[in-house]
Amino acid sequence: MRLWKWVVAMAAASVTVTVPAATANADGAHWVAAWGAAMQRPTPGTEDNGPNWSVKGFDDHTVRQVVRVTAAGSRVRIRLSNLYGTRPLAIAGARVARSAGGALVWPGSRPVTFAGKQATSVAPGKELVSDPVALSVSPMERLAVSIRVTGATGPATFHRFTTATSYRAHGDHLDDVPAKAYGEATQAWYYLTGVEVDNPAGAVVAFGDSLIDGVGSTAGADVRFVDQLAERLGRPVVNAGIAGSRLLNASSCYGDKAADRFRRDVLDRPGVERVIIHLGANDLGYPQVDGACAKPNPKVGLSQLIAGYRALIDAAHARGVKVTGVTIPPLRGALFPFWTKEVEAARTAVNQWIRTGGAYDAVLDADRAMADPASPGTSRPGYLFMDGLHPNDAGHYAIAAAGSPG
Repeated sequence: MRLWKWVVAMAAASVTVTVPAATANADGAHWVAAWGAAMQRPTPGTEDNGPNWSVKGFDDHTVRQVVRVTAAGSRVRIRLSNLYGTRPLAIAGARVARSAGGALVWPGSRPVTFAGKQATSVAPGKELVSDPVALSVSPMERLAVSIRVTGATGPATFHRFTTATSYRAHGDHLDDVPAKAYGEATQAWYYLTGVEVDNPAGAVVAFGDSLIDGVGSTAGADVRFVDQLAERLGRPVVNAGIAGSRLLNASSCYGDKAADRFRRDVLDRPGVERVIIHLGANDLGYPQVDGACAKPNPKVGLSQLIAGYRALIDAAHARGVKVTGVTIPPLRGALFPFWTKEVEAARTAVNQWIRTGGAYDAVLDADRAMADPASPGTSRPGYLFMDGLHPNDAGHYAIAAAGSPG
């Protein structure tokens, strides 16, 4: 099915969408994921991604994080994760406010409570959802979520790569409107794994690797192809990509393997109706890459990849969630050792299966969107980021537009 047909079908079906019963609140509210980030183990910053605070964690800090919600609602709630923490995460308080740019917020921030209390604790390996906060939000509006921790957290559960900026301040600055105290910043998210709104629409979750995560797009501009799909579809869209993620193997730097995170990052989010999956490029490319972050990096074959895809598809279908497969864009030309003739043959075979295997409910053909007609197996030069592999803003636009009418 071409993407535009999927868009039309989703729009036509929107009046009959059945939100899973687990999303219905006792008062009749229906919660749906409107923003999200897939959590990872703490790992040091790199030259490419810059520094982050995950390894040391926080101690007497307020962390302010700006996110863009993709659906309207009269109430919001936040989801916090201590999935990889080594001790309980003690939260002294939290606030939700409208972002006024950077770490600046508009007056009128709202306190966030957990089981009626402003202070709470999140056990290691667990997530916690807040009480509803009375705040009317609009689609594509930016919210600032501020979290106050008073004791030493130890290593922090986080999301390593973002195209957004997070801020921190020493001491209690939950209710600060000015940004002055927030003198430190990184491009990563900490503890915040979801923002949900009271809305009957069904959500779409994009799940996968750096293509989903938005590597190559302009920071702060919300021009990842997933962001653009959210604007086009007019329904909640959540990004659950992790740069470096693989289908079949985990990594200390790049998150759990797909099967181990699919349930929490996709199926357990409220109101999910469809998942978009792009995985496999790193499974094919990492055997040529040296370094601890790429390990283990065994060579994988077509049958192994197909079995991995089918396991995700079956898990989604068992929960009534539709699945869109995304083909792997060209890998040749990357400025690191990713491509070989053997890898290209495997990529071509994988893409053929995604297009014609019939396992997916729909296909988004990122390969054809990025491909250079004058040079088979490579991407259009004007669509490439400086690393020779990932799409730039134009490339992300091309992928978002793949299969659209006219």
